[in-house]
Amino acid sequence: MAFMTSLHDGHDIPGSTEVVVIGGGPAGSTAATILAQYGHRVCLFERERFPRFHIGESLMPETYWTLHRLGVLDQMKASAFPKKYSVQFVSDTGKESQPFYFFEINPHESSQTWQVWRADFDRMLLDNAARQGVRVYQGTRVLDVLLDGDRARGVRIQIAQGQTREVTCQVVVDASGQSTLLGNKLKLRVPDPKLRKGAVWTYYRGARRDPGLDEGATLVLHVREKKAWFWYIPLPNDTVSVGVVGSMDYLLDRPGDHEQIFYEEVERCPTVKARLACGQRVSGFFATRDFSYRCARAAGYGWVLVGDAFGFLDPIYSSGVFLALKSGELAADAIHEGLTLGDVGPERLGRWAPRFLRGMESMRKLVYAFYEGFSFGQFVHTHPEYRRHLVDLLVGDLFKEGVTDIFPVMERYVPLPQTHSWASAECGKA
Repeated sequence: MAFMTSLHDGHDIPGSTEVVVIGGGPAGSTAATILAQYGHRVCLFERERFPRFHIGESLMPETYWTLHRLGVLDQMKASAFPKKYSVQFVSDTGKESQPFYFFEINPHESSQTWQVWRADFDRMLLDNAARQGVRVYQGTRVLDVLLDGDRARGVRIQIAQGQTREVTCQVVVDASGQSTLLGNKLKLRVPDPKLRKGAVWTYYRGARRDPGLDEGATLVLHVREKKAWFWYIPLPNDTVSVGVVGSMDYLLDRPGDHEQIFYEEVERCPTVKARLACGQRVSGFFATRDFSYRCARAAGYGWVLVGDAFGFLDPIYSSGVFLALKSGELAADAIHEGLTLGDVGPERLGRWAPRFLRGMESMRKLVYAFYEGFSFGQFVHTHPEYRRHLVDLLVGDLFKEGVTDIFPVMERYVPLPQTHSWASAECGKA
């Protein structure tokens, strides 16, 4: 995949602009690109230089529509990213569910998505933002958001040479990822009380893949006694991303380094062990903890939070990139409307958040059900009339009318979180 190299450097940073975007990941690139498409002046500051490593390689089919709007679908189709048609679950006893094929409910090409190297994917989105008029500055760290009371008026940045300067703007978009720059500054970050998880992962080459349509499928595999689960994600160049997720006290707060912990869990999951047996590990081990959280507000006077800077859910259903793209898109539309009307108050800039949170909450209910040991295969066997609802959720069609009808039926078998416990905080009000 070819990349642009001619982005802006730190010597031509303007003193003011309409919108500043903090962070060049999927959420930031999406928001910046759409605002530039509307004709707004946008500066995007990214502390690293792309391409850079990032976890979160599996996309949901509903990313198609935002990728189409951004104008990158042709690049995705021409890429070497493996095509993903389904997701499959493997129980703690090794029983494999039938694949949940996304095209079962939608024959449109949008039912197929991709498994991506995030370094390449994120760079593609950032280059696309630059091509569409965003002033992109890499190697430029945002040190602080400048506030007058509770109103954002700009940012303080540090360029690669170490110099600092201020850039004023009408709206600041915090897409700083799990650094949650504004969320931490304003003490908005709220952890999910039950989804305190950790992960250890690595990469293999030559590990077993299934043939045909299932070659690019995401596998989700329980370990014995369901104390943890593995993801198994095919990537380009015959590489597989494989990682184990469990509660922090079980997975990470125990003796042993990351390698020892990883292989102890492999021994508890014979299906993963068999798939890795013919492969060779080609990287070290990575770890992260404290997955799930959200911020109490999505917007304030002159500022908006998008992507992981607003919230993040456990990765079991690969919702991270989809939620990042969608929040960036919805927020950009709200910002454009606010700038056009001369209203950058919290209700205007945050008007997208309630709908977005309802979708995020639907995904969170599925996450809770998984950790409660809920069998989706058994459920759709007993209630085939809800298979479509479940596949809609797995593809990311979270905002579809009627999709939540599945949850009252699921609650007969598994406790689900109440919406008011996590997702009903006011998200556009000061």
